Amino acid sequence: MSRPLRVATNYKTQDPAQIILGYMANHGSMTLPELGKRLNISVPKVTVLVNALRSEGLVSDYGKIESSGGRKPILYGVAPDAAYFIGVDVKQNHMKVGLMNLDKALVANSGQIPFELANTVESRDELCHHIVDFIAGLSLPEGRIKGVGINLSGRVNYRTGHSYSYFHFDDRPLSSIVSEKIGYPVFLENDSRAMAYGEFCLGAVESEKDVLFLNLDYGIAVGILMDGKLYYGKSGYAGEFGHMPVFNNEYICRCGKKGCLETEAAGWALERMFRDKICQGSSSLVTARIPDPDRITMDDIIEAAISDDVLAIELIAQLGENLGRGIASLINVFNPELVIIGGSLLATGDYIGLPIKTAINKYSLSLVSNDTRLVHSKLGEEAGLLGACLLVRNRFLGIHE
Repeated sequence: MSRPLRVATNYKTQDPAQIILGYMANHGSMTLPELGKRLNISVPKVTVLVNALRSEGLVSDYGKIESSGGRKPILYGVAPDAAYFIGVDVKQNHMKVGLMNLDKALVANSGQIPFELANTVESRDELCHHIVDFIAGLSLPEGRIKGVGINLSGRVNYRTGHSYSYFHFDDRPLSSIVSEKIGYPVFLENDSRAMAYGEFCLGAVESEKDVLFLNLDYGIAVGILMDGKLYYGKSGYAGEFGHMPVFNNEYICRCGKKGCLETEAAGWALERMFRDKICQGSSSLVTARIPDPDRITMDDIIEAAISDDVLAIELIAQLGENLGRGIASLINVFNPELVIIGGSLLATGDYIGLPIKTAINKYSLSLVSNDTRLVHSKLGEEAGLLGACLLVRNRFLGIHE
């Protein structure tokens, strides 16, 4: 399902032709009188603006349609191949690169590319190398790619292009550095927020305007949609759900503090818990394949749970209980219409899903949670890729997400 997005209609701050292009891109083809009525612009003015967009190759004539009388009106819509947008979804040990056209269709997808995310110059340069390789494999006329959106976990300021969790080696914005290396405009976004936006536009959201998207991966974060728009907070860092101080423990979180939700509910915590159990004498299918506990990863544990490994299932259920407590707190605070659960840990299905639901029912206020629908991600592993592309597309169209 493709959900229409809000389009700014303030002519003092935005080019009217861009407003028309954005509206047609997200609401489909229409006649000039219909477009003028919806945007409150005179038909002569609309005609001039649409003709200008046609001359730039951004809008196409899709032929005449039937009418009750008089001249048959002409249908106009965006030209899908007039502009393209690249999305880059970066995970802990792989990445994906995709290409979206102006009509929101993903027309190329790299699939999983092995990649180790680390806060090093080498990792950053390898990321740039993979993007350049992907672009080199495309057969597009020059100038059709309008921008590249990159998702990174942690603290990302999308306004300034700075990342404060990865690749922060100098004072210049990371977006500017990567742009110089790949030759295209670059926009950074937090990975969970991009995943939320992908689901909002093309996934699980129907008519809801107040939505929480939970990204359950090596870290934990939430993408927040309020009144149909992404919520960033004052500094652009809203959504650091994993760093809520929930537990009274001595585990040091990746943020440097103790007691964060992530210390007992995230993928990296699952790895620690699993290794501890193995060292204490517990058995698992995983150790037959990977004897060294220090080499066992979250993906190995997820695979074991899917294969009915008892230890993996028990620990993932424990994670689900802890996550459910945290999600219950979010529901109590935000009173959302919809909560979407996504991310790598969701691959374990009911092993994590049922404990989450049980804990939500136990810890949330019933008057609040009764109005909240809980669903799994529809886009799965593609949510971040699609969200990255869509957010770059919004920049080009002047759409305020």
